[in-house]
Amino acid sequence: MTVTVPPAWETMPALMYHSVSAVAGPMRDLAVPRKRLAEQLSALTAAGYRLVGLTEALDLLEQGCTDKLLAVTFDDGYRDFLTEAVPVLAEVGAGATLYASVGHLGAYADWLGRWSPDFGKLLTWDELAEVAEAGIEIGNHSLIHHPLDVLSAAELREETTRSKDELEQRLGRRVRSFAYPHGYNGAKVRAAVLAAGHDNATEVGRRLHTPGERRFAVPRLQPTPDMTGADLVALVAGGGSPLVPRLKQLAQPGWRVVRRIARAAGRNLT
Repeated sequence: MTVTVPPAWETMPALMYHSVSAVAGPMRDLAVPRKRLAEQLSALTAAGYRLVGLTEALDLLEQGCTDKLLAVTFDDGYRDFLTEAVPVLAEVGAGATLYASVGHLGAYADWLGRWSPDFGKLLTWDELAEVAEAGIEIGNHSLIHHPLDVLSAAELREETTRSKDELEQRLGRRVRSFAYPHGYNGAKVRAAVLAAGHDNATEVGRRLHTPGERRFAVPRLQPTPDMTGADLVALVAGGGSPLVPRLKQLAQPGWRVVRRIARAAGRNLT
C-alpha cells in the first residue's frame, strides 16, 4: 500500500510522553530515560522542528506560522518530570505541555499499579507549581483518570470542570488544554470539555495533526525508550502507519459498549 504523506508545513506532529525514567515490565514503553529524551528532542531540533507546548502550537498555526512546529506533551504528571524532563527541555530550548491528573497529585497513578517503588509517583501541588513557574504549560488530565466516555453526564461534568477549577485556583493561571484519560473520547466527551472552558484537547490518535482538523481531538505519536533520535525524526516525518489509527477508530464503539458494561459490573477496563 502506498502512503502519501503531506508536506511538513501541512501537518503538525505532537508527541505523547509519560514518565522520564527507566522501567521494566508492562509499563516499559511509558517511560523514556532522561538521556534518551535529550537525544530525541535534540535530534528533532536539529531536524528543524520548533518544539512547543500544544496550545502554543495550535495558536501559532491559527496565526499562519510556517515554522515546522511540533507539540511536546507529557501525560499524568509524574514526579520525575520536575527533576528529569524540565532540565532537558531547558537544555534543548523546548516548550511542552504537562497534563496533570488532579485528584491523584501527591499520590500514585493507581490506574497503572505499582510496578516499582518509584514509578507511578505523581507531583505534589507545590511541585506542579514549580513546573508551571519553569514555563511549562499545565493542562488538565481530569480528576480521577477515568475513561470519560463511559461516565454519566453528571460524572463527566465533575471530571472536566472541577479539575480545571482546582488547577486554575491553585496555580493562578488559565488552563486551556485537556488530555483525555486513556485517550477515549466522543462527541459527548468533547462537548463537556469545551463546556468546562477548555479551548483544545488531545487524544492518542497515533498520527499527525492536520491544521483545520478539530482542536478537541488532536492526535499524538508516542516515543518509546527504544527509539533513537533518528528513529523519532523518521516517525515524525512519516506520521506512523495509517492502518493502526483507522482500526482503532472502527473498534471504538464496540469497545466502549464492553467497557460500559464492565463498569456497571464494578470493573474498570482501560
